[in-house]
Amino acid sequence: MTLPLVVGVDGSDGSLLAVDWAAEEAARHDIPLRLVYASRWERYETGVPSEGTERPSERVLAEHIVASAAERAAQRCRDVKVTTDILPDDAAYALLREGDNAHALVTGSRGRGELTGLLLGSVGLAVAARAHCPVIVVRGDRAGLTGGHERILLGAGEPATAHEAVRFAFREAEARACALYVVRAWRCPAHEVGNQLALAEIARQYEGKASALLDVLLGEAMAAHPKVDVRSVTAEGPAHRILVDRSAAADLVVVGARRRHGHVGLQLGRVAHTLLHHAQCPVAVVPQAE
Repeated sequence: MTLPLVVGVDGSDGSLLAVDWAAEEAARHDIPLRLVYASRWERYETGVPSEGTERPSERVLAEHIVASAAERAAQRCRDVKVTTDILPDDAAYALLREGDNAHALVTGSRGRGELTGLLLGSVGLAVAARAHCPVIVVRGDRAGLTGGHERILLGAGEPATAHEAVRFAFREAEARACALYVVRAWRCPAHEVGNQLALAEIARQYEGKASALLDVLLGEAMAAHPKVDVRSVTAEGPAHRILVDRSAAADLVVVGARRRHGHVGLQLGRVAHTLLHHAQCPVAVVPQAE
C-alpha cells in the first residue's frame, strides 16, 4: 500500500501554502494526498443532542475548510488523488496518529488562531518534535516555496541522527532532479584555541574529522543514487546559524532528529528547533529511532 502525504489544514494562510506545497510534492513522488482537519469540538458535539435541522457552525466550517483545500490541491495538481477527513481530536495529537501511516506530515508555519508574534505555531512544533515519520513545515519566500533555487540543503549531523535524513534528502533531490548541498559544521573547542601557534593545525584536524564524517554518511546514499549531483562542504561555525543563512538559497532544508523510545517530551535539537523558527525555506525534520 502506498502511504499518503498527510497535510494538516485549518483554513489559515499558512495551511493553504502547505496544501500548495504538498500537492506538488505528492505529484513528484506519485503518491496520494490526504488532507485532515482536526478539532476537539467534533468529539464533544457527537454527544450533544441536536436541536432543529441546522448543523453546528463548527462542523460547517470544518467541511468548508477541507472541501476548499481539496479543490485547491486538485486545481494545482490534477493527477494527484486527494482524500479528506475531519478528526475529533486535538490537532497535534490527530496529526501524530496520522503520521503512523503517512509518507510524511506537512504543516504550515502558523495555524488559525495562533498568535501573530509566534515564529512557529504550537501544532507544527509539537508534531515536528514527536512524529515518527518525516515532518515538513512549510515556510519561506516565494523562490523557496516554488522550487526556484533548484537545490536541497542537508545539514549533516551525527550518525545517531543523520542516516534517515541523508536517505530522505537524496530521494528528494532525485525526485526534483536538483543539486544536493550537504553541509557539515565544525568548531574548535574553546580549551583548544588558547595556543595561537597551534591554532591552524588544530583547525585542520577538526575540519578533517568533519570531512571524514561526510564520507561515511554519504557513501551508501551516493552509490544508491548515482544521478544526484552532490556538493558536500565543511564550514566552521555554529551549525544552526550556518544552515539558517544557507536556507535562503534552498528549496528545502533537511535535518535529522533523534527519537528515544519511551520518551514523551519534545525531541528536537538546537539545529532543528532554530530552523523551524528561522529558516527561509521549508524545513524537513526526519526522525532517527534509537
